Amino acid sequence: MCGITGWVDFELNMSTKVDVLKQMTESLANRGPDADGIWHDAHAAIGHRRLSIIDLSGGRQPMEAGTMGMAQAVLTFCGEIYNYRELRKELQSAGHAFETESDTEVLLKAYLQWGEDMTSRLNGMYALGIWNRRTEELVLIRDRIGVKPLYYYPTPTGILFGSEPKAILANPAARRRLSMNGLREIFDMIKTPEQTVYDGMFEVRPGHIVRFSRKGLSKRAYWSLQAAPHTDDYGTTVRTVRDILSDAVTRQMVADVPICTLLSGGLDSSAITGFAAQSQGSRKVRSFSVDFKNNMKNFEVDAVRGAPDAPFARALAEHVGAEHTEVLLDSSELLDKTVRSNVLRALDMPSVYWGDMWPSLYLLFRSIKNHSTVALSGEAADEIFGGYKWFHNPAAIQADTFPWLTPGSSRYFGGLGLLDPDLRGQLDIEAYRKERYLEALKEVPVLPGESAVDRRMREITYLNLTRFLQTLLDRNDRMSMAVGLEVRVPFCDHRLVDYVFNVPWHMKNADGREKSLLRAAAKEVLPEVIYNRVKTPYPATQDPRYENGLRDELAELLADSNAPARPLLDLKKAGTWTKRTDAAVSHPYNRGSLEATLSLNRWMKEYDLELAV
Repeated sequence: MCGITGWVDFELNMSTKVDVLKQMTESLANRGPDADGIWHDAHAAIGHRRLSIIDLSGGRQPMEAGTMGMAQAVLTFCGEIYNYRELRKELQSAGHAFETESDTEVLLKAYLQWGEDMTSRLNGMYALGIWNRRTEELVLIRDRIGVKPLYYYPTPTGILFGSEPKAILANPAARRRLSMNGLREIFDMIKTPEQTVYDGMFEVRPGHIVRFSRKGLSKRAYWSLQAAPHTDDYGTTVRTVRDILSDAVTRQMVADVPICTLLSGGLDSSAITGFAAQSQGSRKVRSFSVDFKNNMKNFEVDAVRGAPDAPFARALAEHVGAEHTEVLLDSSELLDKTVRSNVLRALDMPSVYWGDMWPSLYLLFRSIKNHSTVALSGEAADEIFGGYKWFHNPAAIQADTFPWLTPGSSRYFGGLGLLDPDLRGQLDIEAYRKERYLEALKEVPVLPGESAVDRRMREITYLNLTRFLQTLLDRNDRMSMAVGLEVRVPFCDHRLVDYVFNVPWHMKNADGREKSLLRAAAKEVLPEVIYNRVKTPYPATQDPRYENGLRDELAELLADSNAPARPLLDLKKAGTWTKRTDAAVSHPYNRGSLEATLSLNRWMKEYDLELAV
């Protein structure tokens, strides 16, 4: 895993801009702590920070390749190509010679052999930039599901790109400008494809290619979700899901550095850990879980969490013989100013939703990094197999909006509570959400003759995969790469996504439980207690000391007349929050607006934003 960046400008001499390129590259040092590299010619400058995973001594980037002694292409690449060994053999048969054992060189030679059509052959997570020296064209490519991020910023005579906004913002040509639409993207729990919170900055859409040359900028899709008849019976479907997932995990357990799994004791992470253990044979798989000190003793059931994770994670670890480690956090660590600043700097935007999950993930990944460089995650199973409550709530299914923003679920994504009423009126989130929802529905592929139930569940699945999952993948990427840990996501194998997207709902929900198809496919690697466990989200602190710390910070904000977020707030309402009496238990859905306000203020303060609201 790595950090990539670059700058193309047909009116500038890039040999005079090397210092700027170095700053852009250095901004991504956390993503690639092991090595760095830059390359430039007259009109293109490319940077790379490396986290060494495969072929530790080779594979340095940016990497050049060509024919007959002439460099034709330069590559900067972030990610992993899981089928690179098969592609290497195919390319060798076509006459290509290799100097390293890296997937980077395979990717570069694949471009020389097949051009952009190489994307149809790739199995992996990737974001890459290729500078074609012969045609003077920049090619940006992002993986099908969007596991790896990739941003770009057109300028009057060129383009900037990077793994994270910070790389682009390190260039003086990029403005740090926030408009009303940027605020809408921050405060509504949807991720509009291609849009970012910064004016003028865009994200390469998953499964897409962006090209930039003297002719200008163009975009095209090389992959998208497609509707197709599902002809397999239930037994065959279960076996196919099992075979694809098992193969995906096996492929993703390949690394030249220590590797582990993230194990919560839920169905998804347990399935990944179970298949990982199966793939390792006699070697023990290593696993990690996270919880809060005294949570077992003080845990209180809430609307979505019926029990602590720890006993279930231990049961799975014992079942598969994993070497398991429990990372226990104290709530005071979540309030640490350095930790919260590191989270913000990793995100380049406010952490409006999920509150304490951001610092707890950061701390978990930082702890894991002491033992492993790669971790496998169970992310994306809920979106693919229908794990969330809104997949099973008739009111949410039938609602004319994103299902996670309906009563019963929307309170977990409510961050507007302390904003000034006039600003909330200007934002008009409901109208913005409606527009984005209708826009998304138009994209959903149609299968002629499909039942009304299957059609609607296809829509729900599409919305989750393209507007909800992206926020979770970003969360995993930023918090893990902030400490130089690579997180892989086997459920995002495009073969699995393509297949399950077309499985009828009655098969996905065969026994009436969430993710029953996945339960059946993973049954052979699960103990009964995990097989029967209902979905439980990532742990959240219930410690009232955490909420008290947030209220103290809010009081400081209100007392500071120069606090940048202060003009955006309902000061009277915010003042009442600082005077709330302590509760015995603090629930995450009761502190969403508090978390959002504080994060917004930190971001505006540290990033010196130009406001256009």
